[in-house]
Amino acid sequence: MIYVVATASVKPNMRDAFKQGASACIAATRKEEGCLLYDLHESVSDPTRFVFVEQWTSRDALGAHGRAEHMREWRKIVKECVSAPTKIEIITPANVETL
Repeated sequence: MIYVVATASVKPNMRDAFKQGASACIAATRKEEGCLLYDLHESVSDPTRFVFVEQWTSRDALGAHGRAEHMREWRKIVKECVSAPTKIEIITPANVETL
């Protein structure tokens, strides 16, 4: 199991374009093999901050996602909408039972 948290800072005037593009990306991604969760969240304190939360069955499934055609289109939209590079964190569950 692998998770991704991707945080994007969007130009204030590009919020609607970002959300519209994200909607198409989310719909296509949720159909991908290995995708368990793919959601977009908005910050309650910063209207320009958006966070994707993803859950994948494996690193291979995540890699295939990155090569998907709809991701190429999504990256074009992101490039126009963001005010800074997107921060992507790949995480796995911590095994605290063994501590």
